[in-house]
Amino acid sequence: MKTMMMLFPEIAADILSRLPVKSLKRFRCVSKSWCKEIDSPYFINTHLKRSSQAHTHLSLILRDTTKLCTVDLDSPDFTSIELKSNPLKSDHCATEVMGSCNGLLALLNSDFRIALYNPSTREKKMIPVSPLELPNDLDDSKVSSLFNFYGFGHDPVNEDYKVVRFIHFYGDSPDGFFHCEVKVYSLKSNSWKRIDDYPYDLRFILPPDYHPRCRRGYGVFANSAVHWKATVVGKGKENGSDLILAFDLGAEEFKIIPQPDYSSNEHEMNVGVLGGCLCVFCNRNCEQVEIWVMKEYGVKESWTQLCTVIAKLQVKEFWLHARPLAYSKGGDKILLELDNRFLVWYDLRRRKSKIIKIRGAPPIFIAEISVGSLVTLNGGGEGQTSGKDTQEKRKTRKKRDQFLSKGFKLVL
Repeated sequence: MKTMMMLFPEIAADILSRLPVKSLKRFRCVSKSWCKEIDSPYFINTHLKRSSQAHTHLSLILRDTTKLCTVDLDSPDFTSIELKSNPLKSDHCATEVMGSCNGLLALLNSDFRIALYNPSTREKKMIPVSPLELPNDLDDSKVSSLFNFYGFGHDPVNEDYKVVRFIHFYGDSPDGFFHCEVKVYSLKSNSWKRIDDYPYDLRFILPPDYHPRCRRGYGVFANSAVHWKATVVGKGKENGSDLILAFDLGAEEFKIIPQPDYSSNEHEMNVGVLGGCLCVFCNRNCEQVEIWVMKEYGVKESWTQLCTVIAKLQVKEFWLHARPLAYSKGGDKILLELDNRFLVWYDLRRRKSKIIKIRGAPPIFIAEISVGSLVTLNGGGEGQTSGKDTQEKRKTRKKRDQFLSKGFKLVL
């Protein structure tokens, strides 16, 4: 330790930036200068960038019906440990991870409570509740169902973290769909704002009277945008076309991302993130999964087929759906989640897989990737809910219960 303290500040900072958050939290107590260095925005960004580029300090976040757990992927002993500092922990509501970005998790439960949470530092912040809104010329009696879609990520233009929420309201009209509400939460301002309602800004892309319907409630973040798989719907039915719908967090507008030229259209496509790049994975007939990575964001020609994993030959376990999660440190393997039941490392060069055994893991789970970081929530702390937030929460819950009491359907 004395040797470290005698090093030039730049060298010491370089060494510290390679360490996990757990060690850095201890080293803050070494001296005032080290504490100041570790807490500085420059060091926090350097540490995050280095971890992301080297694929180090990665953790799995496992969610089952009752709790959130974490698994350190850098550890030789994979053990599931419950995140007891989960700000939404409840005995009657499951906590869902709606997004992961730069070490921060956006959490949601069925009580419409949303929180931002850094599991490495245990810093947390409750997000104020934003009530559902309908246009003045529409009333609740015309609503037959609601579909909620969320996303979370970093806005580099304004150096802000944002949550986007858009809700489809469906009624009994021939098309069914008649309204969409879009709101964006800013961590910097700690407030929600309503923006132009989707999908009106996409009318020039889609046929008249058609709109995208997302197939996944929570989007994935890559290249300053949140992405969902969507299906084109209109005139009361789907037309069979899949889209990649994106919401740019800086411009705060929707757009369509071009897809690769698939070898066949007989597949189930979905979107994900690998190494910070947007990816798509296509499961075919419970036999194989084809994985593509977009090397240059927004450029169709930059789609590159990473691999095709064949179920019976390369992964011994039987599975229906595979989802890529992360690269290994060396970048020669990818971590796959299979059927929400088990995980494997797939060797890209040797085309072989190895099942990961995690002690204490739930039998069925949903996995997300999180990088250990010192990113703060601007001193938000636990973000105690104000009286106004409680009132808004009651209004939102009341409106939701009114819909449900009429036999309507609410999909998260």
